[in-house]
Amino acid sequence: MNNDFDHAAERRNGFLFGIAAYAFWGFLPIYFKQLPEVSPIDVVAHRVLWSIPLLMALLAGTGRLPGLVAALKDRRLVRLLALTALLIAINWLLYIYAIVNGHILAGSLGYYLNPLMNVVLGRFILKERMSRLQWFAVGLAAIGVMALAIGALDQLWISLGLCVSFATYGLLRKMAPVDSPVGLTIETLLLLPFAIGWLALGLAAGKPSFGATPHASWLLLAAGFVSTTPLLLFTAAARKLPYSTLGMLQFIAPTLQFLIGVWYGEPFTKAHAIAFSAIWIAVALYVTAFLRTPRLPQAPE
Repeated sequence: MNNDFDHAAERRNGFLFGIAAYAFWGFLPIYFKQLPEVSPIDVVAHRVLWSIPLLMALLAGTGRLPGLVAALKDRRLVRLLALTALLIAINWLLYIYAIVNGHILAGSLGYYLNPLMNVVLGRFILKERMSRLQWFAVGLAAIGVMALAIGALDQLWISLGLCVSFATYGLLRKMAPVDSPVGLTIETLLLLPFAIGWLALGLAAGKPSFGATPHASWLLLAAGFVSTTPLLLFTAAARKLPYSTLGMLQFIAPTLQFLIGVWYGEPFTKAHAIAFSAIWIAVALYVTAFLRTPRLPQAPE
């Protein structure tokens, strides 16, 4: 009985963490739209730099510093986290590039594709079961991608890049035998030398290191909080839920991003209409298939 209660509590916490993470990510375009004069690479560098104090304080406050030291001694784990660090850095860079260059809709489409990519990865990598309805949803999403490829090829690489990088990141983080805050701290530490080096080069070239205005400076200082909070929530959710289950929650972020993109006046073309319609229906079918399941499947041991 206690085990059933513990499993139910874990699944409930996983849902809460997932909802919070995706809602946070959904509103991020508004934040990055305030930094049009800062290059995406500079923003990513600041995200890495200012995440370190917050993460170290979190580990110290929760007694996880010994776990960090132990994890850093595991060479196999560090190699895996080096790969996830690269993936999340690529994802951040693409995401910020899309926002500041007026491609929020393309970014939104990429994250709409993520739930379906999660289903496929969950099936073939983690051996999670898929229903016929889920397979149909994946096929419908593929039709949406093809429509965008025909009508808006110049933006397709953004959508696919965001989808593949983040889906692979989430999969590898789920497989990594490490506590979520500790893993994120190691990822950030691995990226830190590159972030400091990039900002130092910019400073040596005469570029302002904290933005051209006080407003931009404060926003860059907040980059650590903005980066760390949703990732901690996401990695916690990924370890508590089956990977394909995360797909039911992921539509929260791209829906908010889509609405924000329209609000900012980005052009919504016929190709966008076809692609988004196909993927919205695909997501609805996936959610329907998920809700038909009598109980949440357990994550593989």
